[in-house]
Amino acid sequence: MLERMNQALDHLEACLDQEVDMADVARIAAVSEYHFRRLFSALAGMPLPVYVRRRRMTLAGAEVLAGELTLLDVAVRYGYGSGEAFARAFRSVHGIGPGEARRTGAVLTAQPRMSFRVVVEGSTAMRYRIVEKEPFRVVGRKARVPLVHDGINAAAEAHLESLDTQAIVRMKQLSDREPAGILSAVVHLTDSREDGAEVDYWIGAATGPEAAAEERDACDELDSPAMLDSLDVPAGTWAVFDNHGPYPSALQELWRDIFTHWFPSNPYVSRPGPELLLTQPVESGTETDSQLWIPVERRRGSTEA
Repeated sequence: MLERMNQALDHLEACLDQEVDMADVARIAAVSEYHFRRLFSALAGMPLPVYVRRRRMTLAGAEVLAGELTLLDVAVRYGYGSGEAFARAFRSVHGIGPGEARRTGAVLTAQPRMSFRVVVEGSTAMRYRIVEKEPFRVVGRKARVPLVHDGINAAAEAHLESLDTQAIVRMKQLSDREPAGILSAVVHLTDSREDGAEVDYWIGAATGPEAAAEERDACDELDSPAMLDSLDVPAGTWAVFDNHGPYPSALQELWRDIFTHWFPSNPYVSRPGPELLLTQPVESGTETDSQLWIPVERRRGSTEA
């Protein structure tokens, strides 16, 4: 799979001076555009559009310094319809405008061309199972929080602590299927997996549509303190990973390993859907058992063993 990813990056590199069709790039990698964007972000540490913009501005920077073309010609070559739009993009990468760079010979910022390779490490075996689930709902409370890849997510902790006892009791009553009990769910709002990217963070329980409807009927007063929100989750396949270790570092390392090791070496790709986590809230550094559910589908062209 990494070979196909590198072929896709080669194609992307050849298209930097024109509009890039990300669907074509993903097709070369033999995965969906959704999975390609997510996998690239996890492997590269930046969203795909950011990498494309930085690479374009790296090449454009060389053209600007060479002085052989007008600034407008450079802008048009790299897909910008106006000098103003090009100048904004140039400044976002290099910190100065193209005109200033040409006049002063200022130092510019280069984004190296990326390629992916396998690094053999003393990796630990990853325990997982594949689960097919019917449609269900997560019933609970949500908040908009930033992603935090290392350490405690203060916003997520504050959301958990804000839940009243009545809501928690009601969630436990509604839980009637896997993953059983109080869980958290993360819904990504963009392709970005950078620290600080906003996500919808749910605390709730997995239940059926019928139970969710009963919940709405029971809490039809809008000011009811027990009123819960609901998130519809369509039927699909899930990869379920068991984890044991210090909270939250073991979970954060597991998430990275799934996207950098498990996906490239297994016949599955990610698909749209919430990432579910079943764990016990504990103090930072305390060891605990956890279960991480990632929505997946079989990669195109793969067959059952």
